[in-house]
Amino acid sequence: MGSFGAAAGGRGAGRPVRGIALDIGSSRTRAWAPGAGVFADVPSGPVRRGRVMDPDSQLRLLRRLAASAPGGDGHDTVVMLTHPVLAGPEERAAARRMVDGLGPVRVIAVDSARAAAAYAAPSGEGPLLVVDLGAQLTEVTLVVDGLVEDARQAEAGLDDLPDPGSAPDAIATTAADMVGELWRDDHTGAVRGALRRGVLVTGGGALRLDVTGRLAHLLRARLRLANDPSTSAVRGAGLMLASALRHPTGALPRG
Repeated sequence: MGSFGAAAGGRGAGRPVRGIALDIGSSRTRAWAPGAGVFADVPSGPVRRGRVMDPDSQLRLLRRLAASAPGGDGHDTVVMLTHPVLAGPEERAAARRMVDGLGPVRVIAVDSARAAAAYAAPSGEGPLLVVDLGAQLTEVTLVVDGLVEDARQAEAGLDDLPDPGSAPDAIATTAADMVGELWRDDHTGAVRGALRRGVLVTGGGALRLDVTGRLAHLLRARLRLANDPSTSAVRGAGLMLASALRHPTGALPRG
């Protein structure tokens, strides 16, 4: 799996360490490896609203991806795993247990909003609003200084539209309403500043101009679309993973 670096200290000191970033979405599972980038973008196993419904089936998929990852052999593996921004402790623990089935791995979890921001937004530019328009979830996250300040999630997404050509009002309105909730609960001006800088839009919905056009109209704000927004989370997780492999004692994501 992947290209490898030497970890300083800990179990992998002086030994090859392999790394892989995984983004298990309700529709697609994506994998990234150092030196190769995104090497897999395949349908997920049974996943519902961000929750893996059949861990055994999904684990079999992850094993196939791990076996096909570019690179050589390594004795230890670091997995950077994304999760929905409001995933609870039980959901995160269940995902970790599933990934542990890959063998001797060290799992680092990061929410998809911070991962996408790591890929698509320059650090240190101020508060950032991330709108993730997914297949079965819509998430809005306020990121301040690299941490999640506040977030909202709706169990609705592109899959809930009657057909691919359906009007985007429902999804765009849901996202805009959640931004409004963050605005009302914000007493620091961070949301206002983030809107002025532009809203980062990720997920498959970012590829639909009718959805993003309607959202921009509702928010009265400029939207920032990452290059290949549907893979922003796994690419950002990959950048975090690469940093962790280079500097294992000080580059792990917080929270």
